[in-house]
Amino acid sequence: MRALFKIQTPAIFGLFFIAGCSAPEENSEPLEIATGVATGDDVVAMEILEDPFIWLEEVEGTNALAWAAEQNALSIPRLQGDPRFETIRSEIEAVLTSEDRIPSGSLVNGRVYNFWQDNDHVRGILRRTTLESYADDNPDWETVLDIDELATIENANWVYKGRTCLPSNPNRCLIHLSDGGKDAVVIREFDLDATNFIDGGFFVDEAKTNIDWVDANTLLVGSDFGEGSLTTSGYARTLRLWKRGTALENAEQIIETVVEDMSVGAFSVLADESDLSFVVRRPDFFTEETWLLTEQGILAKLPLQIDANFQGVLGQRGLVLLRSDWTLADGEIYAAGSLVSLDLLASIRTQTPVAITTVLNPKTNDQLAAIGSIGITSDSVYVTALKDVAGTLLRARPDEDGWQISRIELPENGNIQIISADHSTDSLLVNYESFLIPDTLYLIEGELAPEPIKALQPRFDASDFVTEQHFASSVDGTRIPYFVVRPVGVEMDGTNPTEMTAYGGFEISRTPTYMSALDQVWLEQGGIYVLANIRGGGEYGPAWHQSALLENRQRVFDDFIAVAEDVINSGLTSSEHLGIRGGSNGGLLVTAVMVQRPEMFSAIISAVPLIDMLRYHKLLAGASWTAEYGNPDIPEHRAFISGYSPYQLVSPEADYPELFLWTNPKDDRVHPGHARKMAASMLEQGHDIIYFENSEGGHGGGANLNQLAVTDAMQIVYFLQQLVDN
Repeated sequence: MRALFKIQTPAIFGLFFIAGCSAPEENSEPLEIATGVATGDDVVAMEILEDPFIWLEEVEGTNALAWAAEQNALSIPRLQGDPRFETIRSEIEAVLTSEDRIPSGSLVNGRVYNFWQDNDHVRGILRRTTLESYADDNPDWETVLDIDELATIENANWVYKGRTCLPSNPNRCLIHLSDGGKDAVVIREFDLDATNFIDGGFFVDEAKTNIDWVDANTLLVGSDFGEGSLTTSGYARTLRLWKRGTALENAEQIIETVVEDMSVGAFSVLADESDLSFVVRRPDFFTEETWLLTEQGILAKLPLQIDANFQGVLGQRGLVLLRSDWTLADGEIYAAGSLVSLDLLASIRTQTPVAITTVLNPKTNDQLAAIGSIGITSDSVYVTALKDVAGTLLRARPDEDGWQISRIELPENGNIQIISADHSTDSLLVNYESFLIPDTLYLIEGELAPEPIKALQPRFDASDFVTEQHFASSVDGTRIPYFVVRPVGVEMDGTNPTEMTAYGGFEISRTPTYMSALDQVWLEQGGIYVLANIRGGGEYGPAWHQSALLENRQRVFDDFIAVAEDVINSGLTSSEHLGIRGGSNGGLLVTAVMVQRPEMFSAIISAVPLIDMLRYHKLLAGASWTAEYGNPDIPEHRAFISGYSPYQLVSPEADYPELFLWTNPKDDRVHPGHARKMAASMLEQGHDIIYFENSEGGHGGGANLNQLAVTDAMQIVYFLQQLVDN
């Protein structure tokens, strides 16, 4: 689906998150550092005074980088010096850069655009071909933009972060370029027809900018406009209407939100061959207010409840995904988790929902549990849905009686993902995969049956392995599903080296995707893979997520521990051979359960993690996640957050497994200070840890495929050392 709200906010570690202050770089004394950070709030000031490692929050401070370099000097020989490392790294790199990968792309007016990286294009190229050619085994690609060449010419560390194009004229685009993988980007206008940047075109300097088109000569821009222009989350709090040929600083401000909000932003869609532009205020991660920008330049509000998520437009119908029950004035109730439609313009004009109908309600279908993703073509709405984490694709078409729902025949018991929907045609690209079945890309056009046009070649012999789904019982009795991928005929003697992972946050679902390069190599090394679908995700709809918010966060950790106990009790593995891995919010998960149940695990990988949960809201984008975790400045919230915050709970008396933490200073979403401070604290307490900090990568962990191969290989070597060698 085309991203409607394209603000550079976390999706937290697909899903996957201002800056901490410190003393001058050459001074590492904590009491002197505190004077530069105190906000006037007694709690915060005391917290800083009591934190001896606050200086590690200076992202690129001399002392902080020197400390990281010292840790790298220990971790790199330990992991990259292992005799198995180079073979594993080369195997992973071969998978990541293989020429037979499916070139997933976006459908635009009968063309397919693809961003491609390989050994010859480390930073990547943006390329295109016709839909007809794309269906061939060897498409005739045309390079549109070469990021490697651009970086060389401009002597810059460019990482491609996507493009924003005018819906009615997608040849006119805004290219997003990041320095080293940061969320903050430079934005430059680009002509896809001429394949060049436009001299004197629109340009926005580096910032976490949200931007979209109104027409060929007008943009909506939310960015860093100087003092007071950002929210406490570090995103734009004002939105400006920018006309071509004028200075951005002189552009008309059309909305301003309060500093405590998460952000304001904009998105544009194609509706009946016309561009519609919308403005969105987001008070927090899960609430929003949306306005249509009229031709007269007036903001006309959509009459939706604040936790409803506006998805887009089909004809005159606005599409809305509900996070909670929606009760109308006449008493009619539309259920949480449903996709509904309404007459968009009539509803705006009357400021009341008009002609509202249910498109799909998973609660009324025992074959469905939750809506996944949504794609809109010229005549249909496509919806992926989950039932016990297995995917289904449905097509909804409007008629005089409401909506007609049909199921698209695709393989079952796997993951189905909408890759791209062309709003100007009836074409859709959708991908099917499972843990052991490689990706197949299908083209759907109108009433025609799905046509498989691309298929990934198997990366390993799936006949050697089996996939199972089990259910564990959490402490409150909730059934928690989890998957096991294991060798056929494995002995249930508790000796099998096992990697277990989960996410558990932000309504992000973890589904049965084809084994990643890392996990493929792990299986081939004799390992077992376990994926836990714990609460906090979206596998069973909004309620599954909402049941683990705020004061109920401990349920996330309880669910994960329950799955670990079930895996151990089954005889599949034992504590001596069980390792856990998570990133971002998943990094918080694995670090928290380490602190709570250190005896259960023998290896823990925490990547780009949140860890200091009493200061997370003061660091980079952290304030945008208070709706998920709570606000530590509120005493009641601080009380329950203190109950699981790993940085404060780690103890010199405990016997922890050797923790592997990794991050990078270009992560401007989740502050690298989390990992740094946890490592420093544990080292001071006498614990064994491994810390690695790459020089770039951003929240994704790698600026290119070669870097990802190195980091992945280090993680496998660590698991082998901890779970096999010991």
